[in-house]
Amino acid sequence: MNKNIAVIGCGYWGKNLVRNFYELNSLNAICDVEGKRLKSFKEKHPDLAVYNDYKTLLKKPEIDAVVIATPAATHYAVVKEALLANKDIFVEKPIALYYKEGKELVSLAEEKDKILMVGHILEYHPAVIKLKKMINKGELGKINYIYSNRLNLGKIRTEENILWSFAPHDISVIIGLLDEMPEEVSAHGGNYLNPNIADVTVTTMNFPSGAKSHIFVSWLHPYKEQKLVIIGDKKMIMFDDVNPKDKLFSYSHKIDWIERLPVPRPEEAQPLKIEEKEPLKSECEHFIDCITSRKTPITDGNSGLRVLKILEACQQSLKENGKVYRFTYETSKKYFVHDTSIVDENVEIGEGTKIWHFSHILKNTKMGNNCNIGQNVVIGPNVTIGGNVKIQNNVSVYEGVILEDDVFCGPSMVFTNVINPRSHWPRKDEYKKTLVKKGASLGANSTILCGTTIGQYAFIGAGAVINKEVPDYALVHGVPARIQGWMCYCGTKLSLSNSIDSKEKAECSTCKRKYKKEGLNVYKIS
Repeated sequence: MNKNIAVIGCGYWGKNLVRNFYELNSLNAICDVEGKRLKSFKEKHPDLAVYNDYKTLLKKPEIDAVVIATPAATHYAVVKEALLANKDIFVEKPIALYYKEGKELVSLAEEKDKILMVGHILEYHPAVIKLKKMINKGELGKINYIYSNRLNLGKIRTEENILWSFAPHDISVIIGLLDEMPEEVSAHGGNYLNPNIADVTVTTMNFPSGAKSHIFVSWLHPYKEQKLVIIGDKKMIMFDDVNPKDKLFSYSHKIDWIERLPVPRPEEAQPLKIEEKEPLKSECEHFIDCITSRKTPITDGNSGLRVLKILEACQQSLKENGKVYRFTYETSKKYFVHDTSIVDENVEIGEGTKIWHFSHILKNTKMGNNCNIGQNVVIGPNVTIGGNVKIQNNVSVYEGVILEDDVFCGPSMVFTNVINPRSHWPRKDEYKKTLVKKGASLGANSTILCGTTIGQYAFIGAGAVINKEVPDYALVHGVPARIQGWMCYCGTKLSLSNSIDSKEKAECSTCKRKYKKEGLNVYKIS
């Protein structure tokens, strides 16, 4: 293990991080504002460097990574300075107190190519790991409900309320187990010791799958309780983290319907065996592995952001007496659609494709990778477009048109799909197929009458009207269009005649590809 890690903040929770990283032979230095605390650690671990100012520590080149366990209100500032100092980061939850700040930190970490891991320790607990595997295998069936109690007469904070102190653990576990974000959240709470700090909160989350959850947290409770209960339609599971012996229990209760009424048939709880390993040790090992291998942490910055988004909504709900907040999420699209454009349902858009202003992609359209769709373009319904297709402004690609890969459609060119349109006489069952083959270019303001095929790498001149099939590599223009020559793959005109009877060969003056012509058929030969 590399001794390149420093812990900033060695108090209530930080001392546990110091212990684990030291035992893993990876701790180089510690930092804390309290001199007595530093002296105590130095006496116990004389080989550690000590600092009372984290800014001084961040300037040390021998420190590659820092673990931040300072008060939550300081996380944003300390993490940002550490990233600017080019350090990998393990920060205790939450990543920041505001989503906007957390998002800035995640972006900065990506820009600096640094590891940013958030300390959601329960995701490294052997019981939670086993639970996740059981759910993924379908052993619990459909998850209907999850509730979590995290209660204690514990350390009462003044800089953050109970929601921010206790609930992040349970939020991260629940959204991890369900593998989805809630669509609605609400929170109620009570302030008893400090008028501005909630001591008790109950948070409710509703998920798109139909699952529901609630989280009850309090530091004003007569005894310690940390339980997570998962209700599936096949099995129920309880995770009791306070139990000194068994922590995970399975209940195979049954519900019998007798005289059309549900009658429960309870079964005995069955303890489940889990690996005996300290979760914090596993979490620290994972951080070391990530900074060594440069792999993304399980609880990375984006994971912390998801929890922060929920916490921020819950905090606002608390302020507004339990108001329900609905989320809208950006999907992880690998293509771009301008805000002014519309994409209907059941549309497939390939990676890297860009759809610009005021365009409309209608239902059941399929579009390949790396297409570029200009302004005021209408495509579909039921149109298939290949990859790397470029459609310039003011073009409509109607049903019945197929564009293969690498087709270019110039500005304001026109497709049709019926030969005898009447406004008062529907002809949707008479659409004729138009096929534009690979690499063809359709010039500006050209018109392609339906029922025709444009050959591969053909070149249609600006303003041309196409009313019959165009051979491969043909250069056509005019009204109606006629063959005026032949074009290379690269777009350079070839020195081949238009004679129907000739047999010729030619070489492109630009790319040196060679062609032969037999009548009105041109072939690339090398």
